[in-house]
Amino acid sequence: MRRLLQIEFIKLWNNRASKVLILAYFVLLTSIALVAAVKFDIGPIKFHLAEQGIFNFPYIWHFNAFITAFFKLFLAIVIVSMMANEYSNKTIKQNLIDGLSKKEFILSKFLTVVTFSLISTVFVFGVSLVLGLFYSNFTEISIIFSGLEFLLAFFVKLVGFFSFCLFLGILVKRSAFALGFLILWQVFESFIRGIIRWRFFDGETTDIIMGFFPLNAMWNLIKEPFTRLSAVQTAVNQMGEEVVLNYHVHWYEILIVLAWTAIFIYGSYALLKKRDL
Repeated sequence: MRRLLQIEFIKLWNNRASKVLILAYFVLLTSIALVAAVKFDIGPIKFHLAEQGIFNFPYIWHFNAFITAFFKLFLAIVIVSMMANEYSNKTIKQNLIDGLSKKEFILSKFLTVVTFSLISTVFVFGVSLVLGLFYSNFTEISIIFSGLEFLLAFFVKLVGFFSFCLFLGILVKRSAFALGFLILWQVFESFIRGIIRWRFFDGETTDIIMGFFPLNAMWNLIKEPFTRLSAVQTAVNQMGEEVVLNYHVHWYEILIVLAWTAIFIYGSYALLKKRDL
């Protein structure tokens, strides 16, 4: 496995565009710390974002996992480009000639996906821990390390999403078309949601059905964290409303994404096995 990973990272590091995108991705993950510096002083109104509780333990795990998940598109471009380059540079054919089996080739790509996801998760953990220790009002050990299930969901979400990108890269062979297909798939899921909601079921039933679609399943892993903020809850209560949402990470949602991950990886292998390279 170490040999397979080494081969992949040599390819990526020798590709200038991939190197820039990977570095930009981790810089963006770190930039979440800049949120702490956001201040607005307009006359008597003073607003400091860090004082709104977004860096309090254990809320910070939820907030940072949700926000940083949006940056995954940078690595998605790397993944689909990685496959496109294999075809355009004919390195995939050369690897197979040199003795790498098709199963080992897919395994090397999947190991790359898992490694990127794991490093991202550890990175977010480190940044969140530092910010929390600096800004959080709660620093008891039991509170600090509660809510870490959001990082597990973050990891599973990235593995699932990057596996989908890998599958598209093998299916389409061109990075631009693969990314275009990814966008079209998102539009397709939104269209299906609208049809189901309009013609067949209520909102709750529609959400349950859509939870089995890949991109919706990944989105459901980490719910939006903003309505958890006390300032938002207070504002809503003052309007006579109440926000009752379930923010927990559920085991069955993780299972659905893991099932799609397995489907994408097996589908990638089946496509590669079928093709005459």
